[in-house]
Amino acid sequence: MSTTERPRILVVGGGYVGLYAARRILKKMRYAEATVTVVDPRSYMTYQPFLPEAAAGSISPRHVVVPLRRVLPKAEVLTGRVTTIDQDRRVATVAPLVGEAYELPFDYLVIALGAVSRTFPIPGLAENGIGMKGVEEAIGLRNHVLEQLDKADSTTDDEIRRRALTFVFVGGGFAGAETVGEIEDMARDAAKYYPNVRREDMRFVLVDVADKILPEVGPKLGEWGREHLQNRGVEVYLGTSMKSCENGRVILSNGFEADSDTIVWTAGVKPNPALASFGLPLGPRGHVDTAASLQVKGTDYIWAAGDNAQIPDLAAGEGQWCPPNAQHALRQAKVLGDNVISALRGFPQGDYKHANKGAVAGLGLHKGVAMIVAGKMRIRVRGRLAWYMHRGYHGMAVPTWNRKVRVLADWTLGMFLKREVVSLGAMETPREEFQEAAAPRSRATATQRPVGVGRLDDAPQAESAADRGAKANAG
Repeated sequence: MSTTERPRILVVGGGYVGLYAARRILKKMRYAEATVTVVDPRSYMTYQPFLPEAAAGSISPRHVVVPLRRVLPKAEVLTGRVTTIDQDRRVATVAPLVGEAYELPFDYLVIALGAVSRTFPIPGLAENGIGMKGVEEAIGLRNHVLEQLDKADSTTDDEIRRRALTFVFVGGGFAGAETVGEIEDMARDAAKYYPNVRREDMRFVLVDVADKILPEVGPKLGEWGREHLQNRGVEVYLGTSMKSCENGRVILSNGFEADSDTIVWTAGVKPNPALASFGLPLGPRGHVDTAASLQVKGTDYIWAAGDNAQIPDLAAGEGQWCPPNAQHALRQAKVLGDNVISALRGFPQGDYKHANKGAVAGLGLHKGVAMIVAGKMRIRVRGRLAWYMHRGYHGMAVPTWNRKVRVLADWTLGMFLKREVVSLGAMETPREEFQEAAAPRSRATATQRPVGVGRLDDAPQAESAADRGAKANAG
């Protein structure tokens, strides 16, 4: 970390808003006008709309993340967490990955911590649930599902097979519907390579407490999405909640019960709980309360945007708030960056206003829904065309041309090559085999080895025994 007498603009969080706001500030800033510092526990930003495709193997996981240091070469990027903020002294406490925490002074502050999975005190959820907020979880889900197919194909125990081939997804929004659609597609393709596993042996279950899925695209497309998933063999239970999943025993409020080793939790998000320790004004659901200019209320040097902020939706009318999606986050980040530069130079702030342009969702290969808003018209598209629109929009929205080209290359190769169905579950514990080989063995364990298999330390041990016998004779 460098020291400087220039004003410091501290960006807390390197996600969608943090990355784009920092890029905007650096682009508008004059030479040596200020220092931009970005603090995040990860050294990369994740493009979350691509996580379902990464979990299904349609996109390489490395292509859905953007390295912060590469995209922000003129900024300080610190890998750690901001634990507290002293607004009187304008000092943030940073806890790095390794070492003691330290204080970092700032002049302007951007809060872009994003959101975390919204969970409830359901018995067994913490022990058995799988989230879908990060690329690590997407990779883990893919490996886990393929491991379940390996397990089912290799056992003769019917109970183990049923448990391994039952996949439960909780949450029917974009994340849940897209993930179950992509994973079902992948499992269907993978089953072709397993002699003892058929698609008919698998059980996919989608649960949501609401009375519809995909509310972002409207009731008509949401109903089509539900029917489409059901036609593919996905059981959809609406107006239903999960009561328990202890030891993998899934119990729903409608009386459904089944054993499953795969419970994917995508039932919404909530603002990052770290906000509670920053001393900022929070709304009723824990979001930072901001004005239309994205300035935190009661301050003139702190801004917030994205999933962790409660921002008035001027285009929707009085009392409305901007929904937490990538469409708003991208545009908010640009306005936020411009307003930080304006404050730095003593100019007035501008308000954020953006009318919803619609929403797109993919439900697997060549399947999707899209709602396009053009003035007062709403154009609804479904099927293959909607899937192309989904890929086209997100292909252009993913940050940097480097990632756009890599994602396009993945999609292009996928048109000609078969989907990879390799499970790399050992990635989660890569040193386990080496540790087992290198661990000291007891004498009892060492003697239990196949006949004819020698050990490098046999000779020294025999020599040591002979020496002891010679010493005894000499005595």
